[in-house]
Amino acid sequence: MTENSKVRLDKWLWAARFFKTRALAKKAIEGGKVQYEGQRSKSSKVVEIGATLKVRQGWDERIIEILALSDKRAGAPQAVLLYRESEESIKKRESDAQQRKILKVTDLTPAGKPDKRSRRQIQKTKDLLLSDQ
Repeated sequence: MTENSKVRLDKWLWAARFFKTRALAKKAIEGGKVQYEGQRSKSSKVVEIGATLKVRQGWDERIIEILALSDKRAGAPQAVLLYRESEESIKKRESDAQQRKILKVTDLTPAGKPDKRSRRQIQKTKDLLLSDQ
């Protein structure tokens, strides 16, 4: 970890293991998925210790504070030392994940197209419902 050097935002996100490549980090920044101090920024933005980032990845949104600077990608245990995620962010991510899990269980959509027998049963049920009216 380098303390006094200048590190670009895309390089820091890559080093902190938020994205697999710098190109993906740059794409996310340009797409507005990363906010630096509440503002959209460029991938060439020089990050500072103590700055707040909002990083959106898929369904999750993390609010993190930069604790250290690094432009070299290291293992996950070292990468975690570069930032601290806020308590509200952790709680929100966990509750959102729980809700998605519950919704996935209650999803009653069929896995695929009905086969010939199922189509006939569906048609028979529709005919019964229409004849009762």
